[in-house]
Amino acid sequence: MLNVPSQSFPAPSSQQRAASGGRSKVPLKQGRSLMDWIRLTKSGKDLTGLKGRLIEVTEEELKKHNTKNDCWICIRGLVYNVSPYMEYHPGGEDELMRAAGSDGTDLFDQVHRWVNYESMLRECLVGRMAVKPAVPKDCREEKKVLNGMLPKSQVTGMLAKESPVSPSYDWFQTDSSVTIVIYTKQKDINLESVIVDHQFDTFRAETIIKDYSYLVHVGLSHEIQEDFSVRVVKNVGKIEIVLKKKENTSWECLGRPLENHNLLILKKDTGLYYRKCQLISKETVTHDVKFFCLMLPRSTHLQVPVGQHVYLKLTITGTEIVKPYTPVPDSLFSEFKEPVLPNNKYIYFLIKIYPAGLFTPQLDHLQIGDFVSVSSPEGNFKISQFQELEDFFLLAAGTGFTPMVKVLNYALNNVPSLRKVKLMFFNKTEDDIIWRSQLEKLSFKDKRFDVEFVLSAPTSEWNGKTGYISSGLLSEFLKRSSDRSKVLICVCGPMPFTEQGIRVLHDLNFSKDEVHSFTG
Repeated sequence: MLNVPSQSFPAPSSQQRAASGGRSKVPLKQGRSLMDWIRLTKSGKDLTGLKGRLIEVTEEELKKHNTKNDCWICIRGLVYNVSPYMEYHPGGEDELMRAAGSDGTDLFDQVHRWVNYESMLRECLVGRMAVKPAVPKDCREEKKVLNGMLPKSQVTGMLAKESPVSPSYDWFQTDSSVTIVIYTKQKDINLESVIVDHQFDTFRAETIIKDYSYLVHVGLSHEIQEDFSVRVVKNVGKIEIVLKKKENTSWECLGRPLENHNLLILKKDTGLYYRKCQLISKETVTHDVKFFCLMLPRSTHLQVPVGQHVYLKLTITGTEIVKPYTPVPDSLFSEFKEPVLPNNKYIYFLIKIYPAGLFTPQLDHLQIGDFVSVSSPEGNFKISQFQELEDFFLLAAGTGFTPMVKVLNYALNNVPSLRKVKLMFFNKTEDDIIWRSQLEKLSFKDKRFDVEFVLSAPTSEWNGKTGYISSGLLSEFLKRSSDRSKVLICVCGPMPFTEQGIRVLHDLNFSKDEVHSFTG
């Protein structure tokens, strides 16, 4: 008997935006929207052709189903009949057919790992791939706890040769507290590198080391209080997490190991982890953009690194819908000084509301006090790109400005070599410009920073620049402060804007190393 995966079935890890050009959407026929698809999945219609049966699928059987009208695709061991979904797929039929009759996991990861396919394709589930017999492994029982110290397990055969040395952990206790110590063996660890969640009796501490994730994941043997402290000793790469006991009793063990406990795994192979955050406030910024403030649970430590994003998840008509968003500071004038303790319990978003959309109207209809699920951070922007940086240029269109807010703020406050920071901000009308007054104040406050607004549909009163992203607009704007100055250019906006921007920058002889695109 096959088990139907629940909505919490391990989801793939994610990047908000595809690294190389992303994916282009195709126009959908009328009646083929995401909401129309959700209605179809709720209609009771047999979308698998198996009348509700789940089967084990061999590789030979999977290969037979490779046509548009009979298309099966395997994603992470689960097989789906995606023929009914063809006309509803935003990427078009051709993109789905690339994986017809085969394992489409790698293709899926390249294009949209973040999509919650388990929920979207639940009614299309054919079954699981047949498991090939495996050679039994030598499973040895973990040694018992001695004096409150857990043995360090060794992970062999799981990691690539170039992976970092696997961390280890220990724990010790006093009458009132338990301290978990993670030895990362890295010197670039900070508070943003560690994400801690405590839900019910489950304790989860994830440490991000380059492209890898190390987990301390246990079901605690005793109850603890909601609040805890996290400290990082950078010069030795040590993380200390202090938990407060609910009762002053001696613990014989930390708890029972849970999934991926004490393992170092490629981050792309781990699932997204969510926690419920409460809506604290919602303010209007422009006619269609709102500023949301969410509060993290007291039992969570999470600081989103500069240039990274998270996913917001809502259940809409019984289906989980996930969308990527980049958190912003509460103001362009925020200082980025790492606190000793994780006292930053709020996370902010600038989000454009699309009246005809599915996700943002639902988000906008939430009442103060309602909850939204927020994932752990994702992204490939590296702070090391700022080393010895002299000229920093930002090209943004509409809400494509949001990934750049923290990047801009960090650069002005933390990069001493910086000589020039310029933002060219493209919008349709003056009413669309996000945080215009703050940007103008920042330009007045910091002489290194300058902003130029470009409108595509201005009124007759507009005296600024007009048009779309082009070499004519950018050639003068992107002047280096010196012939050999180190330059970084960030680009973000709708897909056509970003793709055109990359082409223009290539024509202007900027190298790939000098350009970072947030495409989406």
